[in-house]
Amino acid sequence: MKVLKFGGTSVGSPENMRAVMKLIANGERKIVVLSAMSGTTNALVEINSYLRKKNKDTARIFIGRLEGNYKEVVNELFASDENKQKGLRIIQESFDTIKSFISGKFSLVAENTILAQGELISTQLFTLLMQENGLNAKLLPALEFMRIDEDKTADSGYIKKNIFPVFENVGDADYLITQGYICRNDKGAIDNLQRGGSDYTATLIGAAIDAEEVQIWTDIDGFHNNDPRYVENTIKIDRLSFNEAAELAYFGAKILHPQTILPARVQNIPVRLKNTLNPTDSGTLITSKSTGTGIKAVAAKDGITAVKVRSGRMLMAYGFLKSVFSVFEKYKTPIDMISTSEVAVSLTIDNTEKLNKIKDNLDKFGTVEVDYDMSIVCMVGDIIGEERGFASKVFDALDGIPIRMISYGGSRHNISVLVPSSLKKRTLQALSEGLLETE
Repeated sequence: MKVLKFGGTSVGSPENMRAVMKLIANGERKIVVLSAMSGTTNALVEINSYLRKKNKDTARIFIGRLEGNYKEVVNELFASDENKQKGLRIIQESFDTIKSFISGKFSLVAENTILAQGELISTQLFTLLMQENGLNAKLLPALEFMRIDEDKTADSGYIKKNIFPVFENVGDADYLITQGYICRNDKGAIDNLQRGGSDYTATLIGAAIDAEEVQIWTDIDGFHNNDPRYVENTIKIDRLSFNEAAELAYFGAKILHPQTILPARVQNIPVRLKNTLNPTDSGTLITSKSTGTGIKAVAAKDGITAVKVRSGRMLMAYGFLKSVFSVFEKYKTPIDMISTSEVAVSLTIDNTEKLNKIKDNLDKFGTVEVDYDMSIVCMVGDIIGEERGFASKVFDALDGIPIRMISYGGSRHNISVLVPSSLKKRTLQALSEGLLETE
């Protein structure tokens, strides 16, 4: 059985929903993971912000506006009056839930419950649409088997154990429709896998059921070898290894959620990226095998902060790095890049929530410098396979661009450089001209 995931744009209108229905309705049994309709999660985030500020009147306006939009969707989506009424009841149930928090106590649980309504609505409406068109589709409630643990990490063991009883409760169906993004936490409260988490849902389900293939459907025909928003004449990559795709996703390729690849890699399940606007295209296939050598693609990650700790005590001292890293561990702040010398260590983070506390702790080790508004640009491929002369090609391509840090050798699949975000576009273009194929 295959698992197919469709993003918010793919189900962003009644017309798009019908197109997805036709695309998947080939008689083969499958699980379909859906995001909220495009724009919904952003609207719910905005509603949450007003409720958090106790701005109830503005919250009511935005809730009413979003509810009105969904009523228009229902009216256009269904042919029969009976199903239009069923659709309106689905809408009313979710918006009654949202409205219940206007006067009640607002908390993180309330916030996550409100955010979950987008996926709950889209999946119920889509299931009803398929049933109206004579297709054997049933809802597979993600909240009954998707869970994260106390560290906000997907609880794969729990998911695998609980998804099959849910299958049995649902009964026979050709098309099982479920929610991406949403889950429960270790306390049983509604939570989520963070923005873009529907991709992650798909591979977690694929791993749990040992799927034949996981397909991620978006509005682009797979991974491109550079960011088409900044670079012209990029080309699609036909095949990537799990490691290469994971590096690209983590370092900024927006087509895939960063954690998506891990469950598929562990179970060796192929992941294919496909385009709903061009369904006959083969897309990008991601497997355990790597093909070709050299740089295959470039991606960039924004919002990076560089931290440098300079200390004379570091010279010839063992345990210094452990002491520095323990500060970041204490405040649960992941590190992206690391560079060391005899008297300094530089590293990067993308979460500055605890930066002031981190800096206060690091001050006892030496002088601390912080640079904001940086970008990591990573080059991904089978780099070791083209080891000879490779570094010179990179430096030639980046000639004239000030590089703050370089990471090379930690992985055979990735070389990364840190540059000011103001120079990101120039860096991507320079690498495209110097290292990559173009159309």
